[in-house]
Amino acid sequence: MSLIVIGLNHTTAPVEIREKLAFNSKDTVRKALKELITEEGIKEAVILSTCNRVEIYAYISAFCSNEGGQRKSSEEIIINFLANFHKIEKRNFEKFLYIYHDREAVEHLFKVASSLDSMIVGEPQITGQVKEAYDLALAERTTSLILNHLMNKALFTAKRVRNETRIGENPVSVSYAAVGLIKKVFDELSKKTILLIGAGEMAELALRHLIGGGVGNVYITNRTFERAEELAKEFEGVAVPFEKLNEHLVKADIVICSTGAPHYVITAKMLREIMPLRKYKPLFLIDIAVPRNIDPACNDLDNVYLYNIDDLQDVVDSNILERKKEASKALRIIQEETEKFFQWINSLESVPLIVSIRSKAEQIRQEEMEKFKSRFKDLSPEVLSSIEYLTQSITNKIMHHPTVALKNNCEDKEMLIYSARRLFGIDDEEE
Repeated sequence: MSLIVIGLNHTTAPVEIREKLAFNSKDTVRKALKELITEEGIKEAVILSTCNRVEIYAYISAFCSNEGGQRKSSEEIIINFLANFHKIEKRNFEKFLYIYHDREAVEHLFKVASSLDSMIVGEPQITGQVKEAYDLALAERTTSLILNHLMNKALFTAKRVRNETRIGENPVSVSYAAVGLIKKVFDELSKKTILLIGAGEMAELALRHLIGGGVGNVYITNRTFERAEELAKEFEGVAVPFEKLNEHLVKADIVICSTGAPHYVITAKMLREIMPLRKYKPLFLIDIAVPRNIDPACNDLDNVYLYNIDDLQDVVDSNILERKKEASKALRIIQEETEKFFQWINSLESVPLIVSIRSKAEQIRQEEMEKFKSRFKDLSPEVLSSIEYLTQSITNKIMHHPTVALKNNCEDKEMLIYSARRLFGIDDEEE
């Protein structure tokens, strides 16, 4: 078994190093795969490149020879490839790399695909990125038996983790936590109206999540009207003048506020006047500004729900703890699937021997049948067919237990294979 992963990620390397080693487009990945697979000792390869990680997965020969006849490890070959492809000195990035072999490599991939190795544990994007990386390698024919099975197993493991744990259910970003709270108040978002006040980054993210969740009408206001128009164009919303804030508070179901104002933009007095005009429909307020833009007293009004950044951070912290609990369940699934993968790998070692033994048994059966036919030439075709079936059945039953034993994983597998070769008289050339 010779699997290897060499890479770096957000925990081992600063962004300026990750940028230099990133494969920034599909065409770049295709070009890299074509070059990598021609390197001596690289039998199969997949390249995974995201904003947070660059990794090469390969099925390799343990050692190769360079032009001078010296033995060079596949680790060196892959690291040299990275340096040459990106035109960067090895000494500038080598210390940031991690290298895993065989079982550790498999477990690492399964953790990556299942989002246990992500900056935000449980985020769903990485599974799609692993699939895309595999699809590219598959299209370029840089994978075969081993990596095809490994990558499919990784995606299957990620699906199990997603279905059998709650690792992705609890939002762990402030903006997404806000959306989670909103959904607890409003069952149906498609008919709701959202008002974004200001253009803060987290407020914009929350708006993006809400639109992804199917929110209907979007209004955006900002003291600089041009900025409101820019965002409105991006989110297919409507820019409204800041001076008409009260008018649109009457229409809004959800308000996200993130301005740079040093004072309250929405006060309890404003809402006391507005709520009768709204017929006291629920109003959900999210204040992500620091200092706060919405008067805390607003939360005391009937049918008004106010959350500020501290409230959201408390939700995030609680959810992070929940995800950590679910991660332990996910690790057990990963360990199970890793074990199954290596059972499959171990079964491959004995496949050529099983084929040889069965071929030898079949050869003996056919030779004996020919002798039988030459002695009993008067037997009808029907009788001969029955005898043919009988001998095949006897051969298959005799071969069943040796085949199962050789396929099964066990501690003394090498000794079992050696013994089977001796017992059945199989030499290396036959196998």
